[in-house]
Amino acid sequence: MKIRSVVALVGLAISFALPSFAQQTNTPDPELRQALLALAKKFENAWNNNDAVALAALFTKDAVLVEQSGAVNGREAIEKHYAEVFQNVHFSDNVTTYNDPNSPHILGTAGNEMWENGEWSMTWQVKGGDPEQHKGYHASIAVLEDGVWKKRMLISNVTPTPAAATKTAETK
Repeated sequence: MKIRSVVALVGLAISFALPSFAQQTNTPDPELRQALLALAKKFENAWNNNDAVALAALFTKDAVLVEQSGAVNGREAIEKHYAEVFQNVHFSDNVTTYNDPNSPHILGTAGNEMWENGEWSMTWQVKGGDPEQHKGYHASIAVLEDGVWKKRMLISNVTPTPAAATKTAETK
């Protein structure tokens, strides 16, 4: 009978403790938000300067970049990827926005990892072509590495440009 009581008591204690560990606050950390905005500004500057070295430096050594063309693994490969892209395309007017007032969100309990998501827009011009305005969405995981926030994973897409409306007469 005593063992049942002990097991019941331990079970009760765990059931009360788990909700307190699971609780997360939606209150944004102002310092973390400033760190996120500073990192976003560094990305914007590197994109607007078409600087593959500066962009790659914002990633951890083991980072993963996921774009429409697929995944790129590791800082060195990311730098090479961006260098190749910048040979054929000029980027400008990069702007990153975070519509979620609670972003970024802490991962774990150590306070050295965060995730965020938002929107981006920029102009790009393929060699020999006209400038085009594009936009999309992104999400990332950043980690504090030697006192500096860097991206461990960055996922982004390009929102398709809406197709031109066809004439109603053609569809009837």
